[in-house]
Amino acid sequence: MRICADRLPKKKKSLGVFFLERKELKAALWRSGMLAPRALRSWLCALSCWWLHTGTASRLKTPALPIQSERDPLPSKGLAGCSFGGRFYSLEDTWHPDLGEPFGVMHCVQCHCEPQKSRRGKVSGKVNCRNIKQDCPNLECDDSVLLPGHCCRTCPKDSNDKKQTDSMLDSFEYFHEKGKEDDLHKSYNDRSYLSSEDTGFVQSRTDFVALLTGVTDSWLPSSSGVARVRFSLTRTTLTFSVTYQRIGRPSKIAILDSDGTPAFEYKVPKGQADMICGVWKNLAKSVLRQLQSEQMRISMTTSTGRREEVEGKIIKHRALFAETFSSILTSEEENAGKGGIAMLTLSDSENNLHFILILQGLIRHKDKEPVLVPIRVQLMYRQHVLREIRANITSNDPDFAEVLTDLNSRELFWLSRGQLEMAVATEGQDPRQISGFITGRKSCDAIQSVMSSGDALIPGKTGGVGSAIFNLHDNGTLDYQVQVAGLTSDVVGLTIELKPRRRNKRSILYDLTSEYSKAAGQAVGSWSRLEARHIHMLLQNELFINVATAHSQEGELRGQIKALPYSGLDLPRDELPTPLAGHFVSPPVRTGASGHAWVSVDKQCHLHYEIIVAGLSKTDDVAVNAHLHGLAEIGELDDSNTNHKRLLTGFYGSQAQGILKDMSVELLQHLDQGTAFIQVSTKMNPQGEIRGRVHVPNTCKFGAPAEVEEAEFDDLFLNDPEELKKDPNTCFFENQHHAHSSRWTPSYDKCFTCSCQ
Repeated sequence: MRICADRLPKKKKSLGVFFLERKELKAALWRSGMLAPRALRSWLCALSCWWLHTGTASRLKTPALPIQSERDPLPSKGLAGCSFGGRFYSLEDTWHPDLGEPFGVMHCVQCHCEPQKSRRGKVSGKVNCRNIKQDCPNLECDDSVLLPGHCCRTCPKDSNDKKQTDSMLDSFEYFHEKGKEDDLHKSYNDRSYLSSEDTGFVQSRTDFVALLTGVTDSWLPSSSGVARVRFSLTRTTLTFSVTYQRIGRPSKIAILDSDGTPAFEYKVPKGQADMICGVWKNLAKSVLRQLQSEQMRISMTTSTGRREEVEGKIIKHRALFAETFSSILTSEEENAGKGGIAMLTLSDSENNLHFILILQGLIRHKDKEPVLVPIRVQLMYRQHVLREIRANITSNDPDFAEVLTDLNSRELFWLSRGQLEMAVATEGQDPRQISGFITGRKSCDAIQSVMSSGDALIPGKTGGVGSAIFNLHDNGTLDYQVQVAGLTSDVVGLTIELKPRRRNKRSILYDLTSEYSKAAGQAVGSWSRLEARHIHMLLQNELFINVATAHSQEGELRGQIKALPYSGLDLPRDELPTPLAGHFVSPPVRTGASGHAWVSVDKQCHLHYEIIVAGLSKTDDVAVNAHLHGLAEIGELDDSNTNHKRLLTGFYGSQAQGILKDMSVELLQHLDQGTAFIQVSTKMNPQGEIRGRVHVPNTCKFGAPAEVEEAEFDDLFLNDPEELKKDPNTCFFENQHHAHSSRWTPSYDKCFTCSCQ
């Protein structure tokens, strides 16, 4: 790919850069009637010159090489669709082409991935783009406006009726925080109190579940193994968390379409963990329809020892949104081919335990007409029956829902310790039984919190930051790691709390102050006395962590403890992330915002990142500024004239994540040495609102020998054209080979600089 940039004097670090897309982009724009192919480059370069010389670049502080993050891996070879502008689109998808900074999305051009069938019947995709401006309606008003992200002008409406319809943001994440009304005094901050329904990191998320049991109609002996898979669908990405019992670690997971054909296969990495986390990206529309209509199945197979297979149907279920406890029910019999799962939750105000059972293989009934089957459900502690419920279920719909009312203190204690067992048995001549222990809900999501002064009970702008991660064990033990930085005074209190009921009456659950080390700025430990009610609240995003200081006795920092959905990125979420604060910006910024970031470099030298921010202020007119725009950047800490800062992504809301596949040698070296930073810039603070220092050890040299410095590497290739020809990472342009990351002035125009990527 060739990058063309207008040259500026050396004093200016910001360069406007754009990508000359591949031939399909130029051809598509030409077909749309917007541009002729020959005019594309000159038009873009002219616009780039105008953008730079009018001073817009310096005002926006655009990074030297604004690269759009490549979030999605390359699709599998058998997947039909269209590749366009570095992204993959499924058949029938529509989008607006994005030319990157500074031009952005062409909202008046709509592209469509049209299915094409070859003579042999193979289906492929073809991109067709058209100009949609001529489709704009005629307006009756004289004061029409062009809203951001729109192609057509519209008549202004009342501000209360404005909708967020910015199609440019389709590739970004959204998070709209809605404060709940309560009985807090007005001087307290309502923004930090959100119900679990309001705190999802994404708006359109659909959850599914599957119960997997031994396959009975296979040539293999039926397995006694039982697995539970929880799925989360966000747009065209499906993440899954797998837990299993009485079966060896699976080697392969396959998701089957309505015909039983594998639509997706996942090779399970080797490991000792009892949970498997995976992701399926770029789901085709036909797959999404089958998934939503519950026509898909999932199977898991083992390869070590005796080959076993378990399989089940993927379904939606009403209990998933409220589930905080769960159990996998298995049989002691060999080759049982039966099992179940229990999804449980506590009542919000009373000690009632609601549960729903999904059973499979427990009832053997071959007749077409459904029959009633009597079952017995028992709640046990060490083989002693505490509660028993008898009921009838139908053979064709063996789901069962019930409530265990008024659990006493002993039962709640055993529930919190994972010592309560649920057993389900059929009654009659051929009784069958399955059972399992009840524990806190398991998933691949991370339990974490960002603490900011903007979310404190009495909001402030200190520039400080707090970051915390948690891990809940089956026995109710809660591991925690907390770090703080940039505080105005010494820490005098570190507590986990409930939402306060009234002013000056905080509800403290656990005091972690004794574990706090002033020298390290951290608190690391475990809390073994977590109650069942508090486990329920933790998994419903209803707990908070508060940092009190000598100058702010009520709390200088505060954050909500939330589950961060699994993203499928290769990140060390079990380690403390990099804290991001205004205190670390140069010069320091007194802001109410803060954040943290997980960063890693994989074997292919691709940068994985996930950034969470909190406390970003909003204007009073939320209709105009409902989502705060931020830019996430990565760069080096030194102040040299060489600018290696890169744009990771633009984002709206509280989260940014992705993969950057085009890292320079300089930035990788700074990451390895711990002299790199991640920064979030906003409209209020374009120079940077929060920043953090990043250290990611790596050995990436992009083909350079480990002992050869970068300058020597460049000199070697510049002085030996024959070596350049042998290197697969070089670019051939104007009859010359150029080394990777090198820059030169092209012969056709001295006003431009080209670089090889």
